[in-house]
Amino acid sequence: MSAHAGLAPSPWVLRWARGFGAPHTALDLACGHGRHLRWLAARGVRVTGIDRDADAMAALRGSGAELLVADLEAGPWPLAGRRFDLVVVTNYLWRPLLPAIVEALADGGLLVYETFALGNASVGKPSNPDFLLRPGELLDALRPALRVIGYEDGFLGAPERFVQRIAAAREPGSSPASGAVPPRYPL
Repeated sequence: MSAHAGLAPSPWVLRWARGFGAPHTALDLACGHGRHLRWLAARGVRVTGIDRDADAMAALRGSGAELLVADLEAGPWPLAGRRFDLVVVTNYLWRPLLPAIVEALADGGLLVYETFALGNASVGKPSNPDFLLRPGELLDALRPALRVIGYEDGFLGAPERFVQRIAAAREPGSSPASGAVPPRYPL
């Protein structure tokens, strides 16, 4: 069983996603056992969950979510052309997917991302630098395309880990002349 099975939803995800409910759509990328997927579905969000672990996904049948088993690192992006109001990614990093993740956000959509950062090898796994964000990396990768509304990079306890986490929005009508009012994401 996964180390993440049975965990409560991330406080970072709860903080930023609390304003989402019906009729919003969400993508839980690398959803594993579905701690965020279940929470979102219970709020009336139409959730799509994707993961390569078919056994973990089997436990999510009956959740009301659309479930896709796919290896995001070896195959093509399975959601080409689809957009979501909310995209959630936790404890997962595959750098080549970042452009597809950004593209999956609808206008006014919110990306909530939290994963491990350099330094984590000193307290546990993952310890491979290929799966650990460098200082400021997530911020630098997303800032050109999205409006960053929350960002943290540091150490968390219980369990001890080094993380980077970001909440970033795709501006609706991103031209200054459009007069579009940004969505109200609570701080």
